[in-house]
Amino acid sequence: MLKPVQSKTFQASKARFAIVASQYNGRYVDAMVQAAAAELEGAGAKMVQVVRVPGAYEIPIVAARLARAGSPHASRMTHRAPFSAIVCLGVILRGQTVHAAHIGEAVSRALMELQVEAEVPVIHEVLLLENEEQARVRCLDPKHNRGREAAQTALAMAQVMASLR
Repeated sequence: MLKPVQSKTFQASKARFAIVASQYNGRYVDAMVQAAAAELEGAGAKMVQVVRVPGAYEIPIVAARLARAGSPHASRMTHRAPFSAIVCLGVILRGQTVHAAHIGEAVSRALMELQVEAEVPVIHEVLLLENEEQARVRCLDPKHNRGREAAQTALAMAQVMASLR
């Protein structure tokens, strides 16, 4: 059974967040982006940068660029304070072939490896769904919006990482 997103209170006045979101299946992803941005801004985030990419497969490379932007290895011209977390949003709908599964697995693996290597929380909310009904519930229904849930996870992880410094 799908559980509704619980309301949580976070303070993020010094935190910077990025949202990397697919343009593909835009109706669903747009709703997740709006919910995630509202949640982060409502928590007082210092900055929320939204970057749109063509599809889910393109999310990891942009997330990697953002994760490394604050790295000591970044050039002085591009050096900025690191992001507190990067939220990745997309919707992949299964079709009649295994293509969607391959995309979902590749994106999942790349995002997991990125967060470990870059030591920046990368919140994976690139949904691999069976049909549009699942997408409607998880993206358009405010009670179950996974963008909001992803933002709450980003806020929680920003606090955890800050406590480890």
